[in-house]
Amino acid sequence: MRYRPHEYQRYAINFIKEHPIAAILLDMGMGKSSITLTAIMDLMYDSFEVSKVLIIAPLRVAKNTWSAEIEKWDHLSGLKYSIAVGTAAERMRALKADADIYIINRENISWLTEKSGLPFDYDMVVIDELSSFKNWQAKRFRALMKVRPKVKRIVGLTGTPSSNGLMDLFAEYKLLDMGERLGRFISQYRLDYFVPDQMNGPVVYSYRLRPGADRRIYSRISDITISMKGTDHLKMPELVNSEYMVYMDEDERRKYEQMKMDMVLSLPDGEVTAANAASLSGKLTQMANGSVYSNTGGVENIHDRKLDALEDMIEAANGKTLLVAYWYKHDLSRIIKRLDELGVNYGKLDTDESIRDWNVGRLEVGLIHPASAGHGLNLQSGGSTLVWFGMIWSLELYQQTVARPWRQGQESGTVVVQHILTAGTVDERIMKALSAKDATQARLIEAVKAEVTADGGN
Repeated sequence: MRYRPHEYQRYAINFIKEHPIAAILLDMGMGKSSITLTAIMDLMYDSFEVSKVLIIAPLRVAKNTWSAEIEKWDHLSGLKYSIAVGTAAERMRALKADADIYIINRENISWLTEKSGLPFDYDMVVIDELSSFKNWQAKRFRALMKVRPKVKRIVGLTGTPSSNGLMDLFAEYKLLDMGERLGRFISQYRLDYFVPDQMNGPVVYSYRLRPGADRRIYSRISDITISMKGTDHLKMPELVNSEYMVYMDEDERRKYEQMKMDMVLSLPDGEVTAANAASLSGKLTQMANGSVYSNTGGVENIHDRKLDALEDMIEAANGKTLLVAYWYKHDLSRIIKRLDELGVNYGKLDTDESIRDWNVGRLEVGLIHPASAGHGLNLQSGGSTLVWFGMIWSLELYQQTVARPWRQGQESGTVVVQHILTAGTVDERIMKALSAKDATQARLIEAVKAEVTADGGN
């Protein structure tokens, strides 16, 4: 297929070529893979500045997405690639193959740099989903930092750079510029830009920004960062968010409130405990959905309100397809049981075959887990309605999942995202928290937003 880049894509391609360190904050569906590959092609075969490239990506994206992009576009046909996933032996063979681009999943970075025994002789590294390197204590971050000085060019790609606040940016930008802009040490970054917020004696649980710190951070990183929103540059379908409230009865509410107040819930087949706030939040989220894991590993049913709501939505859809996002395994089991009872043709979208079935319209309901379906999957051909059966705290996974149907190529003029919420529960708090996180991230995006002119310049 012939590549006809939009103006913003030309701008991003040139930015990568002109900046040895580049952070490209692209909204989902804006063609970050084709942009990056075009820049690699030019750097490799026009200016001869690059000879060997490593792309680090989520597993499914590493296996399928980047190679599919190379195969898709005519101008990239000369690029030779090798996909280093699978067993250690399979990865070794792939990394020793003759190629221009080597693609590996992020979980194997430690193996590559510390155990493979191969020289790290890549002169360009691309990190797809830079946000997955936001933890400066993680093994993958430390492993990549060890070899970072060997790399001449590095590109970080993400649509969600600070899903949990600007503290995330420290590790991401240290990986890019080795600490030049935001500092080499997390302690100094915290001291410069944050103050303690929630504390228990000397223990600090969270931090908040100093006044004006966000603007100072944006200024520090602006020279290597461009940001673009799809709605600014693409004809995107309208996005409609709605909430479908369900209500527990008195007995169900009593169990929920007992868990919340006492952090212990006695049930007929076992006892569920919540040892800390994070665990309690998980327990309450499960209860809002309708079932909860007990301490013995069993599942206790609390209510079927959300299943009834999903059934109503399927009926109202009248044959129109629905994507349904779930989080807990017991939710999936309960959803599947209800769909079987209804005689609905459904599929769990976790294989290439099931994704094809969805996109060609063979499934009435597609079941997706945000952690595995959030990145890199094109699901817009199969439908335009997404239902959140259960809410999640991660803004990054939430936005990435919404972007599966809401993206360029969606034929429907409107994408509807339905949130099934249990009234008076943690569901409502999660919705508010996601909105608050989005506001922080939106300020970052806006601060470094690229002003694309007709000629692609500044």
